[in-house]
Amino acid sequence: MSLSQIAAETYEMTAGRTWSLVGAALGLVGIGIGVFARRRGVVAVACGVAGALIGVLVVVMAKGGPGTGYGIVGGYISLVLGVVAAVLGGLAMRKGARAGARRAG
Repeated sequence: MSLSQIAAETYEMTAGRTWSLVGAALGLVGIGIGVFARRRGVVAVACGVAGALIGVLVVVMAKGGPGTGYGIVGGYISLVLGVVAAVLGGLAMRKGARAGARRAG
């Protein structure tokens, strides 16, 4: 096996890496919505929970550690981003509810 074949196998996009990227993207979208939108906290929570669940699934299904192609590092990143997005979405929902109560009362 030549060095170029090993390098090609190391950097190919595996299923674990792909799902890690999907989860991280959902987490980032949720963080963006949670930070910049006041009334879309539910969407941020949904994106965050989905990203965190994908991250957990990737980590649980991985058969090796970092550098093996199973996407375990991306799974952990996806998990953290998903939790942050869910928390920010919850805070946005809470802030929106308080603002709505002030207008009504």
